[in-house]
Amino acid sequence: MKTIVLVRHAKSSWDHDVSDLNRPLSKRGFTDANLVSKAFGAYNFNPEAIYSSPANRALTTCQLFMDNLGLEKKLLTIDKHLYDFGGNQVRRFIKSLDNDLEKIMIFGHNHAFTSLANSFGDADIDNLPTSGLVMIEFNVNQWEQVSQGETKLILKPKDFK
Repeated sequence: MKTIVLVRHAKSSWDHDVSDLNRPLSKRGFTDANLVSKAFGAYNFNPEAIYSSPANRALTTCQLFMDNLGLEKKLLTIDKHLYDFGGNQVRRFIKSLDNDLEKIMIFGHNHAFTSLANSFGDADIDNLPTSGLVMIEFNVNQWEQVSQGETKLILKPKDFK
């Protein structure tokens, strides 16, 4: 069994004159990421590895989740292939993961994460919002076999306001 938790980065701020890669979270982004991560803590999900896009907004979201879930920093790997908006790079990344891993979390971007949640999972998600989380389970033993799984959980910030 393989399990993926996809987390779209929290709401970013456009108030700074920085590159897309360096855009920070907005105040709402911090609030929403804290709401969703604390709610997710009730599910006792213990990932064996955590991966994040190098984008500031994704990495900050990841760090908030890790702090709120009490996850060790050594689990985190930052990978440039997750700075992907279409989803093909993320799909290739997932399919190339070490088969010893069973449970992972990935922090990244839309449209990639909505697209992957819909193609990998069995729920129809119109748009995964910022700070949105989707958990998908696959009845396979190898990551390269991941194709159609079962959507086990969808958490959105508006669910907790």
